[in-house]
Amino acid sequence: MTRTLDQRVDDVRRLLHAAQRVYDARAAIVPQIAHSTGLTHEGVELGFESLERQASDADLRTLVAGAGDAERVHVVLSANVFVAPLRALALARATSTRVSVRPSPREPNLTRALVEMSGDDTIAIVEDRDLSRVERGEIHVYGRDETIAAARACARPGIVVREHGAGLGIAIVTRLADVDAAAEALANDVVPFDQRGCLSPRVVLVEGDADRGERFASTLDAHLSEWGRRVPRGALFEAEVADAVVWREALAFAGRLWRGPCHDVALAPPSGPLAIPPPGRCVHVLTARSLLDVVAQIAPIARFVVAVGTDDPKAVEGVGMRGSRVSLLGRMQRPPMDGPVDRRPF
Repeated sequence: MTRTLDQRVDDVRRLLHAAQRVYDARAAIVPQIAHSTGLTHEGVELGFESLERQASDADLRTLVAGAGDAERVHVVLSANVFVAPLRALALARATSTRVSVRPSPREPNLTRALVEMSGDDTIAIVEDRDLSRVERGEIHVYGRDETIAAARACARPGIVVREHGAGLGIAIVTRLADVDAAAEALANDVVPFDQRGCLSPRVVLVEGDADRGERFASTLDAHLSEWGRRVPRGALFEAEVADAVVWREALAFAGRLWRGPCHDVALAPPSGPLAIPPPGRCVHVLTARSLLDVVAQIAPIARFVVAVGTDDPKAVEGVGMRGSRVSLLGRMQRPPMDGPVDRRPF
């Protein structure tokens, strides 16, 4: 049966209603999510605030209009951000009346809760990891580049694979911004999910001189310290710990480092290297002479940039940041429910 746009919007909105029910009953799964993700209980509670439970009709119509149409959709989920399954399911449900979803084996709890609370018998949870068994429609894959490559290699001829791969967030603090206010807002974007996921800023470019960059970094350090007292950082994976050591040593030698019990802030020297830090509330701050200089500095990582936080979205959109979600600082973790988080072309 062909659905009208309004029917597709209603199907997606039912998932948002399910998300509200999951949120209201979250106490039952907070311990499991904390165990599976390594986040502290406080970190899981904070993460739940980014679970989309409301959306405007205009945003949902935009989501549906861009979703396309398929006989079936099979969704392969990642574990990086535990609330991400909701948007993935919404996109799949907008696309098709038959959806199967393979939860992340590391963090299946929210996916299962959403499907159960939705009462939508068109969405089925499956455990089969053999994507060659998907016979029709589309496969929506979330995760690492290796996961996406494996899906493409396994998919049968004619199956459309829509990829939502690795990405990161950056922040741009323009010359006219209040440095202290910008640092406080950015801390609100860094802490959720311990900076895992493509909406989390890990690199900040501050327009201005070295003194302005140092003031921003120092203020950010203070705000992240306050956050750490309220929402302690969770456990880090071995690779994250090892990468953080290498990053800290490089910046401590070449620039300046602020270390907190739950975070690290590094300020690179003028015209210093852009070194992407690992997750775990690690922030790399650079200064830039102008917004055009910002574009030049991020050129090596531009294809990975999914989200941009800034005090002046119009200015940033005017210097070639197309393809990335642009949000006000402090709002990066809660973009409108108007389509996939990752706006890069497939």
